[in-house]
Amino acid sequence: MTYPLNYHQTREPDLQAGTDRRTDTGDRMIDALSASNPQQRLQAAMAIGTRAEPRDLDVLIARCRVEPDFFVRDMLTWALTRLPADDTIPRLIAELDSSQPQAISQSLHTLSKVGDVRAWPAMDPALIGTALIAHPDTEVVRSAWRATVALVPGENREELASALVTQLGRGDIEMQKSLSRAIVALGEDLVSVVDEKLHAEDDTVRAHAMATRDMFDDPDAGFAHALDAAKRVVALGSETTV
Repeated sequence: MTYPLNYHQTREPDLQAGTDRRTDTGDRMIDALSASNPQQRLQAAMAIGTRAEPRDLDVLIARCRVEPDFFVRDMLTWALTRLPADDTIPRLIAELDSSQPQAISQSLHTLSKVGDVRAWPAMDPALIGTALIAHPDTEVVRSAWRATVALVPGENREELASALVTQLGRGDIEMQKSLSRAIVALGEDLVSVVDEKLHAEDDTVRAHAMATRDMFDDPDAGFAHALDAAKRVVALGSETTV
């Protein structure tokens, strides 16, 4: 079969154009992570997670620090869980030293989703103190409570529970509910750790301890109702003491 003299000249640009298109598509996905439209950012994070290429790790980590939309952040976490844990875990742990609260909270959240216990030493209160579980930022501390409970080895559960109960009484009702759920999730055999706080001097701590104790007995009970009941008991006890 005879080909035209310009056959190779006409075919070669098409191949090159295809290569450029693939590169351009990848670049467009990365660029779209910074788009003003959150739906575009969500789709970009989904596409990057679907292709799951380790070269995207740094871009995903960087976006986690600044992404304002909850759903996009959750998709970024999903994308990170699709990458090799050997690559992601060290980078996520490094973010725990960030000066940006969102970088810390998002890394904690992602580490809990990766579920690899190799991350535990980086958040173990016995090793790092209460820097994470008592962090001043609300989102960081709530993420820390969830992540530590998700990753704690069995033999460290009681030690973690003892550290978490030091935060009883902190914050609003939603924050207190998060802490109670974390403590209860460690196991009903650790209820005695909470019992130690039932006689705390601080009324708020005592009420929170009582509500948490009730959750051990009935995890499905409404926390708000349990906390209100506990506050009434504490108030009556204080009046009797007076």
